[in-house]
Amino acid sequence: MTKKAQRDQKIAFTALRISAVLVAIIVVIILLQITINGYSILSIDFLTEMPRNRMTEGGIYPAILGTIYLIIGSMGVALPLGILAAIYLNEYAQPGRTKWIIEMAIINLAGTPSVVFGLFGLAMFVKYLGYGASLIASALTLALMALPIIIRASQEALITVPEEYRYASLALGVTKWQTIRQVVLPPAIPGMITGTILAVGRVAGETAPILLTGAAYFLPRLPDSIYSQFMALPYHLYVIATAGTNIAQTRPIQYGTALVLLTIVLSFNMIAVMIRRHYRRKLRN
Repeated sequence: MTKKAQRDQKIAFTALRISAVLVAIIVVIILLQITINGYSILSIDFLTEMPRNRMTEGGIYPAILGTIYLIIGSMGVALPLGILAAIYLNEYAQPGRTKWIIEMAIINLAGTPSVVFGLFGLAMFVKYLGYGASLIASALTLALMALPIIIRASQEALITVPEEYRYASLALGVTKWQTIRQVVLPPAIPGMITGTILAVGRVAGETAPILLTGAAYFLPRLPDSIYSQFMALPYHLYVIATAGTNIAQTRPIQYGTALVLLTIVLSFNMIAVMIRRHYRRKLRN
């Protein structure tokens, strides 16, 4: 390697390190800001009580439970559909115009603003299918938002599996589906879980889709069924920070709500990371 190439490489590595450090610093500052301002209000009562007095008092229990329901419901729909769609596109679909159109649609959907998904959910699930403003309408809308992320991540994970694995399995007389299930999927699962982590982060923090399809401004009770309205942390935070009464008075509640939302997202992400590590260790052994 020439001196110029070594110098260019050193400059590139230095720029990458600086970028990584800057991103880490920004994330730490944000987390510290939210933690310092929100930690003081955290208590058992804040986490388990119903909101009172137009959300200026009481707790955020209905919003916590509503957010968890949304994450579980949307992932329960998006994850199997996304993985199956990725398997079809990568393993079964033949190259051609149809496959190209589908993949372009997935890429475009990944960049579609969340309010557009909210309007579609309002038209399809709330109005056309008759679910009304409900938990299931919001969960299905968020599932549609998560689908492109999961499909693309799952496709990339499947692509990384060497073709030799497939050829060797098929040469032994194993069917294509058995090859996919027993040979291709296991090494691709960690990459698929990475996509799931990204999808959970997006689903948990969205406000516009749930605002249009089922989230309530103030509802001091738990949803009775999947067809009931609900409270959710992102919408709750938006309201008390921008449109609520006594915004300055509710500042600690705002930071406390944000801290709880971050904790829930990180908890789901940690579960996914542990599952990913389990499969990676299993593959190494």
